[in-house]
Amino acid sequence: MNLPWYIARSAGLVAWTLLAASVVWGLILSTKVFGKRPKPAWVLDLHRYLGGLAVVFVGVHIVGIMADQYVDFGWVQTFVPFTASWHPVAVAWGIVALWLLLAVEITSLLRNRIPSTWWRRTHFASFALFVMASIHSLSAGTDATTRAMQWWILGGIAIISGFVAVRLTSRGDKARAATERRERLAGLKSATAPESVSAR
Repeated sequence: MNLPWYIARSAGLVAWTLLAASVVWGLILSTKVFGKRPKPAWVLDLHRYLGGLAVVFVGVHIVGIMADQYVDFGWVQTFVPFTASWHPVAVAWGIVALWLLLAVEITSLLRNRIPSTWWRRTHFASFALFVMASIHSLSAGTDATTRAMQWWILGGIAIISGFVAVRLTSRGDKARAATERRERLAGLKSATAPESVSAR
């Protein structure tokens, strides 16, 4: 039994699951499922905890891959895209996802010390990160073609896609409401303008 390979694969799957859960929880927060009232501290802490735990399991995934003797993964093959001799494209998806994960986590830790626009734009990379991690999970590894693995990944993609659709819909509703308010205000101003002139 090749223990490092099994550790790498199981840790990778756990890391993807934690990443999906973190993205889902973040979408729940941003779509205001809990309402507009102030949220308990644990709600945001759980989102951060899931993301941080995903980083830990990605680390275990990397250690397992580098310890495996079947495929030779050194530092370069592990952290530089398209340098691996084994499934270079599939591995590259995972490497780019790794760098995006680190960028999201580091900027989240530094959120109070960097401009909010920097954090927000980097945090949006979580969606690209999730897509790349999903492609990596479905294209690399000996269990990528199993039905259970495929349904697990596709189920997570479907759930997140549903939350994204809800968020985009709510944003569209807010934009339309803001436009309607501006139009009503403009109409009120134009209606009262002649009265103020005649009063003079």
